[in-house]
Amino acid sequence: MALEPRFLDIHVVQPVPYANLNRDDTNSVKTMLYGDALRTRISSQSWKRAIREHFQNALGDNALRTRRIGERVAEVLRGRGWDQALADRAGAHVASGSSIKWEVAKGKDKQPITNKVLTNALIYLPEDAVEELADIAEAHKDAITTDFTGKGTKRPESALKGKIDKILRKRNGVINLFGRMLAEVDQAGVDGAVQVAHAFTTHTTEVELDYFAAVDDVTATKNDETGSGHMGTAEFSTGTLYRFATVDLQELTKNLSDDQDIAVSAARELAGQFLLSFIESLPQAKKNSTAPHSLPHLVHVAVRSDRPLSFAAAFEEPVRPAQHGGYVTRSVEGIDAYSKAANTLLGPDRVLHAAHASLQFDKLEHLGERHSSFRSLVTAAVDVALAEAPQ
Repeated sequence: MALEPRFLDIHVVQPVPYANLNRDDTNSVKTMLYGDALRTRISSQSWKRAIREHFQNALGDNALRTRRIGERVAEVLRGRGWDQALADRAGAHVASGSSIKWEVAKGKDKQPITNKVLTNALIYLPEDAVEELADIAEAHKDAITTDFTGKGTKRPESALKGKIDKILRKRNGVINLFGRMLAEVDQAGVDGAVQVAHAFTTHTTEVELDYFAAVDDVTATKNDETGSGHMGTAEFSTGTLYRFATVDLQELTKNLSDDQDIAVSAARELAGQFLLSFIESLPQAKKNSTAPHSLPHLVHVAVRSDRPLSFAAAFEEPVRPAQHGGYVTRSVEGIDAYSKAANTLLGPDRVLHAAHASLQFDKLEHLGERHSSFRSLVTAAVDVALAEAPQ
């Protein structure tokens, strides 16, 4: 029996102090206009990376994304006793042995580096698959004789051609959850079961410039010098963020296994850990100079049987500060009111479960039961979402 449509929606209100969690190409704070008001924005790509790292650390099920798969394999082979030249050559054969186009890496002098091959696309595969690629290289050690120098117009053919793609199709939990785009390898693509929105401030924000100077400890002791070795400016902002993500449990179980019992069991762990990682993760940009390690003040989780539902529109009109300052309370109230209005329009029967956890909010009438901890909140939601699935 296939799993019926199920969506785990998670909504977060989180104040972040003076920080620049996600910079653009000029090191500026990322912003957006919404409701004709300037907001601080954190890209979904930035937060997804933080989520993936937290997720992998929690489950110990790592994946590797790289164009330098050959170098990674060469490193493993050197650990197995291969000399460096032969290991590098084997790595080049691995990198060029798949269906993915490749090129020889170049040094600072723009000259090709022998046996340093880069794939044109990022390869995303389970970390333990690197050992399997090294095993293939060892099994064909005698055939690995060609150097990849990049000279000439005709590229050498890998001794491992046709033997690599099956490894690149391997998956693990994080790939089944977040998906994989690898068009050049047949059947290697995975549709992601997770959708993550860009986080943004519920209110109007302004970017602030911070002037800083670095002291030169040597010149600072001399009377004829000011002691400043470097001066500059950096951009920061503050604000209360709205964050949203959803897990398509039907898609996730389809990615995991054709056997529904196995798929549902794995989905419980993956979906639950994703929600916890979404709650607890934080992008790490400028962490050493800002330490912005705040906690969500509200987390609301809903299980829906129809479609995901973001509450971003609750903040199209920017929140105004409370009488004595602060945006968190009014942002939380905005989510509570929007949840009531939106679910009334769509019909409350589409919401199979709703609950929340918060620091100080006791009277939220439309966000379901209050839980004392994030883990309790997540466990209850996942249990309901998969309750009708075969055990």
